[in-house]
Amino acid sequence: MSNLTHSDSIVIDATPDALYALVSDVTRTGEWSPICAACWWDEGQGPEVGAWFTGRNETPDRTWETRSEVVVATPGEEFAWKVGGKYSRWGYTIAPDDGGTRLTESWHFTDDGIAYFHEKYGDEADAQIQNRIDAAHSGIPETLARIKGIAEGS
Repeated sequence: MSNLTHSDSIVIDATPDALYALVSDVTRTGEWSPICAACWWDEGQGPEVGAWFTGRNETPDRTWETRSEVVVATPGEEFAWKVGGKYSRWGYTIAPDDGGTRLTESWHFTDDGIAYFHEKYGDEADAQIQNRIDAAHSGIPETLARIKGIAEGS
């Protein structure tokens, strides 16, 4: 399996703090994600390391929920989480860029994720993993464009 890591960036006319506030509010994920329709924090939790949230994902073929743990929460710089606490890592890094802010979204499918998919899907594991790879490669640019539109009010 290759391409288990992917990232892309976009420059947005917004401050690093404003972008961090946006992307760290997981309850807004459904506004920009092509697959994750909704997220909600565990009761009493928020964007801090160790917090957990649930995401509901929807594709034409199925709907499923995942639980994720926040692993980085550095205001104005980075917000990241691991699905299932270990299966894949998603995140945003934020940096000033020539009068705007560069937002980078990254994804990494971990060895634990590969092992989990082989256990769960058996002979279909490679096809399921490829589906996740394809979704990350197509979804990240779409997500970034939607975040840009929201942040810039367009």
